[in-house]
Amino acid sequence: MHSSHLLLEEPIRMASILEPSKSSFFPALTKIVGTLGPKSRSVETLSGCLKSGMSVARFDFSWGDAEYHQETLDNLKIAVKSTKKLCAVMLDTVGPELQVINKSEKAITLKADGLVTLTPNQDREASSEVLPINFDGLAKAVKKGDTIFVGQYLFTGSETTSVWLEVDEVKGDDVICLSRNAATLAGSMFTLHASQVHIDMPTLTEKDKEVISTWGVQNKIDFLSLSYCRHAEDVRQTREMLKKLGDLSQTQIFAKIENVEGLNHFDEILQEADGIILSRGNLGIDLPPEKVFLFQKAALYKCNMAGKPAVLTRVVDSMTDNLRPTRAEATDVANAVLDGLDAILLGAETLRGLYPVETISTVGRICAEAEKVFNQDLYFKKTVKYVGEPMSHLESIASSAVRAAIKVKASVIICFTSSGRAARLIAKYRPTMPVISVVIPRVKTNQLKWSFSGAFEARQSLIVRGLFPMLADPRHPAESTSATNESVLKVALDHGKQAGVIKSHDRVVVCQKVGDASVVKIIELED
Repeated sequence: MHSSHLLLEEPIRMASILEPSKSSFFPALTKIVGTLGPKSRSVETLSGCLKSGMSVARFDFSWGDAEYHQETLDNLKIAVKSTKKLCAVMLDTVGPELQVINKSEKAITLKADGLVTLTPNQDREASSEVLPINFDGLAKAVKKGDTIFVGQYLFTGSETTSVWLEVDEVKGDDVICLSRNAATLAGSMFTLHASQVHIDMPTLTEKDKEVISTWGVQNKIDFLSLSYCRHAEDVRQTREMLKKLGDLSQTQIFAKIENVEGLNHFDEILQEADGIILSRGNLGIDLPPEKVFLFQKAALYKCNMAGKPAVLTRVVDSMTDNLRPTRAEATDVANAVLDGLDAILLGAETLRGLYPVETISTVGRICAEAEKVFNQDLYFKKTVKYVGEPMSHLESIASSAVRAAIKVKASVIICFTSSGRAARLIAKYRPTMPVISVVIPRVKTNQLKWSFSGAFEARQSLIVRGLFPMLADPRHPAESTSATNESVLKVALDHGKQAGVIKSHDRVVVCQKVGDASVVKIIELED
């Protein structure tokens, strides 16, 4: 399987480019996050999304109510049972998002060089002359010459569905703007983004807190995507809130970087957050277009070295309405994989796009091809150098396991873990083969009832590149003599065989705890 791994520096055989892409149980090591909505909420479509490679479902609360999202999630649970594919749940907060309210839902056509007034008076009807907004402090925040973008849901960058405004004058609470292009805005709500302007609204709004403490708690969400994260303090405050919500104390916080403010505090945010979402839609408006790739590369490198998952948005926008991505989009996805990203987040493409299942499988195929030429050797050396010496005990075990697996051309790495940390550290070194993370549940009690931990830890690895979790039988603890662990190992090996990634005579690297010692061993399978 891994003889097909080559480096981009080597001349690529043209014949190999023409060979059809192989499909397997693990479509790609890179993960795919799908946003669920009108076009992707039936059990049938969700089953298709899971089979195509979606491993995290994102619920975006900037539209739709809790009841609507609950119905979608209930359908997802049915699809998970029928396909036997695990899926984690991510709740995306609204945050300080500025919105244009269009109560009549009639399409609004704006002409180039026409004047339009943004007003906080929501009683006024939206028209080509007036756009009512949900924030009364805009007039204080902007000045003549500032840039404001308005578009449906998220800016596609298309000049026909989003409008580029320039502030002409501020009159009381109203902001009068000049429209730089002609566009037609359709729908009940559009997002408004003021470029490089500080918006004085809390990162977690009251509505967000209410959704998290009701819908979030009820569904024991795995990930919270913190929109418009601007400071490390935003993450700390959110974590304090989650701790008070009992069941959500284990929920991971992914900071969404979508403006220059978040960019300026990136290093501190990365330290506090469990992962990062690079929101290129909004960032592409706050930054000049020629700077976006620089941020992407720098941020991916920092996330990789910190061993924290990095997720990228806005990759195949054109697939919202088309069956195929543009050549530039396909190249963009592959380059992000080569830069070391963990997951790709699909927004409008799966939410209201016409081809949610095809989009997921297309992105998966592009990722798989890029993984074949990923320069693991260079990446490994870079990571080891960055970690420096002396290495921590766990780090040393993880890097040794990956090095051994590559040297013996192992088909998989199997890692026994209870917190998921050991498996994530192995994934940090980006092995070229899948890592089956066997999560050993821990038994805990609060004097009234017993419960097992483990399900959270297993699902949370569904966003990490190369990690494929399975939950072990709690009767076989991880830290024990190897004799009882063999049965769990057998289950893991059988799982790998079923998935088609392990065959007879393959070598497998196993990373486990035996007593107090951590052990890396190489097994050669018989017939």
